[in-house]
This record gives sequence, C-alpha cells and structure tokens, in this order.
Amino acid sequence: MRKRRNGNAGPPPETRRCAIYTRKSTSIGLDQDFNTLDAQRESCERYIKSQAHDGWKLIKEQYDDGGFTGANLERPAFQRLLADIEAGKIDIVVVNEVDRLSRSLLDFAQVMDRFNQAGTAFISVTQNALLKKK
Repeated sequence: MRKRRNGNAGPPPETRRCAIYTRKSTSIGLDQDFNTLDAQRESCERYIKSQAHDGWKLIKEQYDDGGFTGANLERPAFQRLLADIEAGKIDIVVVNEVDRLSRSLLDFAQVMDRFNQAGTAFISVTQNALLKKK
C-alpha cells in the first residue's frame, strides 16, 4: 500500500495507459543507431517513469512517424494512435514537443477535441503542457 503525501496509506493509483507519439518530417538521419525519434521517445519515457507514482504506465505499442510532415494528419502511426484512442486503449498521449503532433493550429484543435471526447489527456514534455478532459 502506498503512502500519501500526508503520510496516510491509501489505495494504489488507477493505472493510466500512456502512449508516446514521435515524428520527424524527413527521413534524413533515421538510419542512425540513435536518431531524433529515439531521442524523443527517451525523453517521453523518462517523463512517464517520473509519473509512475500517479499510475502512469507506458503501453508496448509504438507510434513513430519518420519522414512525415506535421502539416497534415495523414501519417500512418498517427492514424493508428487515433484509432487506439477511439478504441479506449490509451489514457494519455505523451509527446516531446507540441509540434510533433501537428504544425497546424486548426488540426491541433481538432485533434484535442477528439482526445477530449475520448477522455484522453495530452502532455508535451518540454513545454510542460497538460491538456485533459475536465
């Protein structure tokens, strides 16, 4: 049983299934042993681990779009991510930076609406942004 901050024992936190989304607009450098997608994933994994006390747990499925622009939503891994959100498989989407999700403000707003409808939270690690359903 874990202890709360006030010292009283409480129930363990509810598990929050976390998915990481990474994107790079060009395929240049993706053949390296450690590339920008790996760096984004590593940053997000560290953040998720830092939130383990709140029940955050990384799911096994990976959503990596290497060589796809953020100017539209037609990206294979991103479409799988949306499908898994709508199927109720994901509670939190974690990205390293907001622009990995979308470079279009209109698309970003529409995606946030879809996340909200599904009850899925969104976190940008480097910009310290957390958006979740109220």
